[in-house]
Amino acid sequence: MRLLTLSGALMLNLLLAQNISAAVIYAGQERAAAVCSQCHGIKTPSADAPFPPLAGRDFAYLKSALEQYRDKTRKSDIMNAIAGSLTDNDISNVAAYYSGLKP
Repeated sequence: MRLLTLSGALMLNLLLAQNISAAVIYAGQERAAAVCSQCHGIKTPSADAPFPPLAGRDFAYLKSALEQYRDKTRKSDIMNAIAGSLTDNDISNVAAYYSGLKP
């Protein structure tokens, strides 16, 4: 049973790594600089903003959160409006970019 759990975890990590490497990180950097960084910054949040930094966060978490904001299953007037304009590729690219940064 332990072997199945370990192999399952390895498979999940491999799939996540493929998703991250498949995403266009430079496109994510461009989108993050244009949209996200105004509140979340790149490595640290903007000085006057109460928003959390995104650098170094888990790829799957960021992707899921952005999809939920876009689909309005996660509520935030600001984030629902911003994420509403993001495509699936935009979301993957931004998640890949921020998850690859060191906080």
